[in-house]
Amino acid sequence: MTRLIFMPRTVRVLIAGLVTALLLAATAPADAHAIRDETPRIAVVSAFAPELAILQGELEGASTQSVNGVAFTTGTLEGRDVVLFLSGISVVNAAMTVQLALDHYAIERIVFSGIAGGVDPRLNIGDVVIADRWGQYLEMLFAREVDGGWMTMPFFEYPYANFGMMFPRSVTVLRAGAEAPETRFWFSVDEALLASAGSAANDVTLARCTAEDRCLEKVPKIVVGGSGVSGGAFIDNAAFRTWAFETFGARVLDMESAAVAHVAHANDVPILAVRSLADLAGGGEGANQMEVFLGLAAGNAAAVVKALLRAMPGEN
Repeated sequence: MTRLIFMPRTVRVLIAGLVTALLLAATAPADAHAIRDETPRIAVVSAFAPELAILQGELEGASTQSVNGVAFTTGTLEGRDVVLFLSGISVVNAAMTVQLALDHYAIERIVFSGIAGGVDPRLNIGDVVIADRWGQYLEMLFAREVDGGWMTMPFFEYPYANFGMMFPRSVTVLRAGAEAPETRFWFSVDEALLASAGSAANDVTLARCTAEDRCLEKVPKIVVGGSGVSGGAFIDNAAFRTWAFETFGARVLDMESAAVAHVAHANDVPILAVRSLADLAGGGEGANQMEVFLGLAAGNAAAVVKALLRAMPGEN
């Protein structure tokens, strides 16, 4: 047998390094990034912690793992194999956490939910909106002012009217199997999930009063269909709200859903977003009421998510 001492020094160093690496690999704790759960699941993603707590409280066989600091809890909810997690607030957090989940879990469908601001003047706090498409309306060009007007850049698409210097533009998307990147503004939700939402809407009674007995004037309702928009800004401005409604036909705005729809589209995974109105994005009288009604809105969103899980066809 050839002894290590008679080998060239460079070879001895390489072998010693390899042995050391193998020993470290054998003794080191498992890398959280190596987690791969092969059970087909529905991702139930909450933007708001109180809502996630409601759903986790009803989860059967709960088990939690952490990947890159994000807690993923698996189990059974309404008879479905699910993985529950928080998206975090903002388009970046939502995109990051959902892609992380897709990389480590066998996710067949995504149900995203949380509170939001109402844009459609026919809607009220407490109502739940399940839009059929989502757009990233704050992907913008901030244009240069020229002679009392605005100068746009020729290499962007501007499918919608501006709000002062702010010109909405489309985004470019990459996805497997596409011959080239595509430019689009809207990301559609899954038609089958939307149909299930329509069925679920008849199976839910939404809360009208908070735990502190602060009650809404009208009984909340579920609205299925229409447009939703998302962007990295909290909106509490009546003029901007009116522009969002008139320009995009938006019923609701938030800071996450369109980003999740973008990621779902890129990964070819069915998506549906359930958003419960905690405020009117600047359209209400007096001060913003989100802090008063966010618990009620979170509970209403969770109730709709559970009904949606029950209404879905198939085993999972």
